[in-house]
Amino acid sequence: MKILIIEDETDLLEAMVDYLTSEGIICETALTYFKAEDSLSVYSYDMIILDLTLPGGNGLDLIKLIKERNSSAGLLIVSARNSLNDKLTGLDLGADDYITKPFHLAELNSRIKSLARRRFFEGKNELTFNEIKINPDSFEVTVNGEIIDLTRKEYDILLYFMVNRDRVITRESIAEHIWGDNSTFADNFDFIYSHIKNIRKKIEQKKGTNYLHNIYGIGYKFCEK
Repeated sequence: MKILIIEDETDLLEAMVDYLTSEGIICETALTYFKAEDSLSVYSYDMIILDLTLPGGNGLDLIKLIKERNSSAGLLIVSARNSLNDKLTGLDLGADDYITKPFHLAELNSRIKSLARRRFFEGKNELTFNEIKINPDSFEVTVNGEIIDLTRKEYDILLYFMVNRDRVITRESIAEHIWGDNSTFADNFDFIYSHIKNIRKKIEQKKGTNYLHNIYGIGYKFCEK
């Protein structure tokens, strides 16, 4: 999962990044309204953590921008403001949840997981596609009831495909989603091909079906033929 954290308190931002990164989440950051606006215009995210009070602008305006661009990202407001009006305004504009500073990082992580379940797992604790099941809490993947041993990147790629099943996913989108901004420095996408080859092999070893189909010149699609 890739998250954009929009927060101007440097110490809090660093603490959030350290904690969530240790949970296996890719975190990108924006300290100002304008940096956030730039990131949102270029990249896509699974979730956005947004402070309402930012240098250069109001976080509520960013919510409007996010919704105007039809982003499917989950949106969690984090703010020192404790007024009911701010909370209701943010939720009315399309935010999914609201947490008030100060907060425990463990609570923030729980809110993120809960929101991810609602957004991507239909409220369930597992994501299932035929014989393949993914448990996002334990990072466990089973095929026909047997656990397959995936690396963390392989797990992230498979999860990304299952969440976006039946959609064509470009190589650029895969790289950006799994490696974040660092993907722009890649000379080619051979590393993606290598990971997908390994995922296919491990699924087929458990007598599973290869649902990862090449779309020539574009990328891949996770679907039944």
